[in-house]
Order: sequence, then C-alpha cells, then structure tokens
Amino acid sequence: MAVSSEELGKKDIKKLLVQQAVPSSIGILFMSVNILVDTIFVGQWIGSLAIAAVTVVLPITFFISSLGMAIGVGGGSVLSRALGSNDKEKALFTFANQIMMTFLLASVFVIFGLFFSDEMLTLFGAKGNIVAPAKEFFLPIIISVPFLALCMMGNNIIRAEGKAKYAMFAMIIPAFVNIILDIIFIKMMNMGMLGAALATAISYFTCFVFVLWFFVYKSELRLEIRHFKFQIPLIKEITELSFVTFSRQGVVSVLSIILNHTLYTYGGEHSIAVYGIISRMLMFALFPILGITQGFLPIAGFNYGAKNFDRVKESVNVSIKYAALLATVIFVVILILAKPIVAVFTNDPEVIAETPNALRWVFAASPIIAIQLIGAAYFQAAGKAKKALFLTLTKQGFFLIPLVLILPHFFGIFGVWVAFPIADILSTIITAYFLKKEMNTVLIQKNGIDNTF
Repeated sequence: MAVSSEELGKKDIKKLLVQQAVPSSIGILFMSVNILVDTIFVGQWIGSLAIAAVTVVLPITFFISSLGMAIGVGGGSVLSRALGSNDKEKALFTFANQIMMTFLLASVFVIFGLFFSDEMLTLFGAKGNIVAPAKEFFLPIIISVPFLALCMMGNNIIRAEGKAKYAMFAMIIPAFVNIILDIIFIKMMNMGMLGAALATAISYFTCFVFVLWFFVYKSELRLEIRHFKFQIPLIKEITELSFVTFSRQGVVSVLSIILNHTLYTYGGEHSIAVYGIISRMLMFALFPILGITQGFLPIAGFNYGAKNFDRVKESVNVSIKYAALLATVIFVVILILAKPIVAVFTNDPEVIAETPNALRWVFAASPIIAIQLIGAAYFQAAGKAKKALFLTLTKQGFFLIPLVLILPHFFGIFGVWVAFPIADILSTIITAYFLKKEMNTVLIQKNGIDNTF
C-alpha cells in the first residue's frame, strides 16, 4: 500500500522507514542485479576486456544521466518540504521545472558527447585493447541517456510523494528487460558489445515509459500547461540542492578517470576489469543501505518542512541504526565469500587471482558508512545545500582521489585498494561531527529558537 504525503508526518518512524526503505531497497537490488548480471554476461560471453570497456563507458553515461538524478533529488527536497508545509502549487511548479531542466541539460550533454566521443573515451581510460569494444558500446548508450535522466529524475519525485513501491517498479521493469535482451542479443544472436549496448538502451526507454505512465495516471501531482514556466527563484533553489548530487557524481566521474588511468599504469588492462567487478559489487552489496538512505529522504524532508523536529531526529537515529546493522552483515559476507563471488564474473586467471583481496579491502570500512550516507542525506533533505555539498564531496573529493594519486607510488596497486577504507573512515569522522552538531541545533529549533547553521 502506497504512503500518502500526509502520512510522512504522522506514522510511526520505524514503520514508515520500513515502508519507504524496503521498496527502495528492492528497486535498487533489481537495478544492481541488472548491472551485476549484465557484467557477468559480458565477462563470460565476450571476455574480461569487455568488462573493462563497460567500466570505461558507464561513468560517462552516468555522469550525464546524473543530471536527472541531481535535479530529482534537489527538487525532491523542495517538493517534500512544500508538501510538508501544505504548499501544493509550489510542489507542482517544482516538478514542471524539474522536467524542463532535466530534458534540456541532458540533451545538451548528449550532443556534446556525440561530437567528442573519441576524446571522452580516451579521457575516461580507454587505452590499448579496450578502445574497440568501448567504442562499440558507447553510441547506443549515449543516445538513450536522456530517457535515463528523465527516469532518474522522475523516480526521486515518486519517492518524494511517498509512493516508494512505484519507484521500486520503475527500477525492476528495466532490469528484467535488460537481462532478457542480453540473453537474446549477446548469447542467441551473438551481437557482442553492440548487443549489450542495445539491451541496456532499450531498458532505459522502458523505464521512461513506466515513469510517464505513473505521472499520467497515479501521481498526486496533476500538472497543467501553466506550470511549465521557468521560475528563476525556484530554479535557483532546485539548482543549489541539485548541485550537491551532481557534484558528487562529477567527483565520482573524476575518480573514475583517475582510477582507470592509475589501474592501467600499475596493473594493466586486467586491473581495470578487477575494478569493474568491485564497482558492481559495491552497488549490489550495499543496496539495503542505499535503500534506507533513499527511504529516509522524504521522511526527513517532509517533517523538517512541517517543523516536526522530534520526528526529524528520530528518523536520523533509526536510519543510522538499521543501516549500520545491515552494513556489518554485508561486510562479513564479503569477507567470507570473496573468492566464489569473483569466480562468477570471469574465467580470466589474472583477474580471479587479484580481485578477492582487493574486494575485501574496498569493503573493509563498510560497517561505519551508514553515518556518512545518512548524515549527508539529512542536510540535503533539510535544504542545507552547503553542508550537504561539503559532506557529499568529503569521501571521494577530499580523501579518496588524493589517496589514489599518492598511495600507489609507495604500495603499487595495493595502494589503490587500501585508499577506499581510509577514505571511508576519515569522511565518517567528519560527517559524525557535523551531524551531532546539527542535532543539537534541531533541539534548539524545537524549543522555539531559530538558530539554523
């Protein structure tokens, strides 16, 4: 049963978080399984070089499509708080402006990508034998990116309405489509990298069709033509909060560039394939923590807008506890089952030899990342763009990128893998400090003193 926006301010926080987080987690799980199975099919049916090619191309497309995610998350914060303060008109104008911003910006970036495809592939680490399969994979994917961007934007708005189950379906449907088409195009029709790309591109379009259906028939947000008018103050508010998510994805893209070049320098093509497997496992294994984070956002945003500060604080505490427990379980599973997990992806002996220990090191600090993720998400939900931006960039921007650049000079390829837990620990310490300080401020606001920092 879907949760109405009003229930975000009334229901028990624990029950509400479960209602919001479980569908989000399932949706992310299916999306992760989609990427995971896609990587397995590509690795087993085409080869480890194909995994390396996908590892190079996807950060480019995700960077462009993250415009939709960023506008969805940033605008979702504005929309949740508007619904919390019973300002339905602002919510409608917000949604309409998000649609226009997403389509225009994604289209501009896609055109740029088409004109400078060779330069972009080289920048993101396409070298040696990786270049040919990367080029074959790139074109169908980049053309489909506007649909993916609109899906990612719309998905966040569906969650902001409190309808997490529909957001879940929006991620499940394209996952099934992609897996089925992978089998048809790669295995049965022997289309190689082109088949993998077409399967992914078509799955993005099916997601767009479902999201469009939801907003036409199921949404509380009934848009009219008059809402499709750019409003500068609203665009500024959306952009400030969207910049947090987009900056994070921008930093992730810069990190991908640095990682791919560093891995190629110190370990060759097979080390990029190793990271391709690890990056897929990061998304797959952490799906429940990411689901809790997404489920937490509309709850915190709505109650902050309604000035229910006790519920805001409770939502933070409950989310961190649940996420930390799940992250610890995930770490133990990875620690024990690293070798059999890796063997599923590839038969390449070099990749199989290097990946298990690398996987364990990358996940080493995962039990504490709940504080980092929920802490940064809180500031975004509360509309505090500067603090959200700072904490969002802390791990990848302030710690991981410098560590990846420095440590391999002393420790070789091991320096890349150990950089991940060090960055997690340092960024978690900083996030915990700011979050604790903010919760004290929330108590002051609860007592009627407006001292927002």
